[in-house]
Amino acid sequence: MSDSNKYPILSKVNYPSDIRQLHLPELKQLCTDIREYMVDTISEIGGHFGGGLGTVELSVAMHKVFNTPHDLVVWDTGHQAYPHKILTGRKEALKRIRRFGGISGFLKRNESEYDTFGAGHASTSISAALGMAVASNIKKENRKVVAVIGDGAMTGGMAYEAMNNSGVTKSDLIVVLNDNNMSIAPNVWQLSNYFTEMISHPDYNKFKGQIWDLTGKLDQFGDRMRKIAVRLEHGIKAVITPGMLFEALGFRYFGPINGHNLHQVVKIFEHVKELTGPILVHAITQKGKGYKPAEKHIQRLHASTPFDKVTGEAHKKSGAKAAYTKIFGNALVEIVEKNKNVVGITAAMPDGTGLDILKQKVPENYYDVGIAEEHAVTFSAGLATQGIIPVLAIYSTFLQRGFDQIIHDVALQKLHVVLILDRAGLVGADGPTHHGSFDLAYLRMIPDMVIMAPKDEAELRNMLYTAVEHCKGPVALRYPRGSALGVQLKEGFEKIEIGKSETLSKGKDIAMLAVGSMVTYAWQAEEILKKNNINCELINMRFVKPLDKDLIDDIAARHSKIVTLEENNLPGGFGSAIIEYLSAKNYKNDVLRIGLPDKFVDHGTQAELHKALGIDPEGITEQVKEFYSSKKITQEVEL
Repeated sequence: MSDSNKYPILSKVNYPSDIRQLHLPELKQLCTDIREYMVDTISEIGGHFGGGLGTVELSVAMHKVFNTPHDLVVWDTGHQAYPHKILTGRKEALKRIRRFGGISGFLKRNESEYDTFGAGHASTSISAALGMAVASNIKKENRKVVAVIGDGAMTGGMAYEAMNNSGVTKSDLIVVLNDNNMSIAPNVWQLSNYFTEMISHPDYNKFKGQIWDLTGKLDQFGDRMRKIAVRLEHGIKAVITPGMLFEALGFRYFGPINGHNLHQVVKIFEHVKELTGPILVHAITQKGKGYKPAEKHIQRLHASTPFDKVTGEAHKKSGAKAAYTKIFGNALVEIVEKNKNVVGITAAMPDGTGLDILKQKVPENYYDVGIAEEHAVTFSAGLATQGIIPVLAIYSTFLQRGFDQIIHDVALQKLHVVLILDRAGLVGADGPTHHGSFDLAYLRMIPDMVIMAPKDEAELRNMLYTAVEHCKGPVALRYPRGSALGVQLKEGFEKIEIGKSETLSKGKDIAMLAVGSMVTYAWQAEEILKKNNINCELINMRFVKPLDKDLIDDIAARHSKIVTLEENNLPGGFGSAIIEYLSAKNYKNDVLRIGLPDKFVDHGTQAELHKALGIDPEGITEQVKEFYSSKKITQEVEL
């Protein structure tokens, strides 16, 4: 079937200017087409899914009413922006979204003029939009600025900081609150819980229905009474909905409206477009709207690998190994069951971090603080002051948001907080906003911080046990995204001596010091190098801080050439730590650092990115061969 038959209106729409020529019936069909196109496309290639299905009408109405790209629309995070991409010249490009060389799954300013602000982390949209609105005022430009933020992102304190500032500046700003009671997992947002509970309360609805029925029977005074009833309902809503809070912050509040009633959404946008000052439009939407499996399995189809279009079930891979995330989750449950002073904490990512297992099995020791990483760190610090051992599981890229809290609230007070950094290193299709490229550098500089990185899942279990039971101050444990290696797991746990490495093989020609995910690649490279008559000594360093200084002294004495390997940005990382130590001891060894280059790495599969950057086994082999044959000191290879 041709696109013109399958998607009759969408086939004619390439840019927002095309939408502005359409009338309401055609716009409704366009919404149907977009949903069908998303299901057809994402079921084949995978990607973020449920959020975009819920913002179809909002996207169409926004580009219909506002003069984009002159008027500026800022989308929070990007999960919800697939319809926006489809409508802004990237319909065909969606077929390669999140793939190597394809378009990003998030917003990127260099990808489209319609992507006004790059975003992969939540709660940034209102701050950015306010900056744009103030700039528009300074430059005396007549443009509207709209921020679209999900209620999940409203659990982040940055959103309220921005709203408070917006109320003070009184700049022309429209905030659209896309309220679907979800982020990736169900929201931890007390305002949403309160609103939902009150609006759906049977007494409130009974009162509303009785008043409406009664006024309908009064011919002479019915219309007047109904108008009074509507004002009364609006007054009640002002008290029992978040409108009261938003108005207190200086926003004019409109809503709640049905975010899937296209006529109503267009009408309200046309109205607020003519107003000045800070405005908030509260739209109620349904994540996964229009596709039954996504409506039913909201979390699973937030983002998905390719799936069956009819059932929504992901295509199964035979013989798949357990993910590091699951290994961690199960290990934590074992530890918590033996030590009830240990708790697990997540910032709105229970499934993504493996804490959903703890939530299910030991719910009283599980806490979800919402998309509030700064609060999560300091909350953990507070727990630690009272003898509780918090295990805070956050993606490496998101923990960047709690950097000051790690220093000021945890490390400075020498509190025993265990930081679990999932998705350390390159994560694949989510790209630069989600790569865990910097944690070794930003944690290594912090005094008294212990930093561990396991070579496999067995070591992960033992490191977690060591971090919880045998460390005294702050400790960080980082591991990569994806499947573990499939090594056999023993019952129970073994303590690992803090700061001690593991020698995996002896060799006379060159020493390779590898950490974490790079140990396996280094091992594979060592086998290739052996066939090229280069015998390597391979060390699993285990700890980036403290370093195994006795081991380094021994290596420095026996090997003139040392290679360091890490899946972290080279500046300030593990290799830098080795060079700093060698320099402090006045050693003269040649050092080659292999790791991530000093740039933002784009998206693609992990294997594609490793190969492109030369940090896969073959790339490591070539670099080591060149380094071994060279005569001058080399401290870094530019990739």
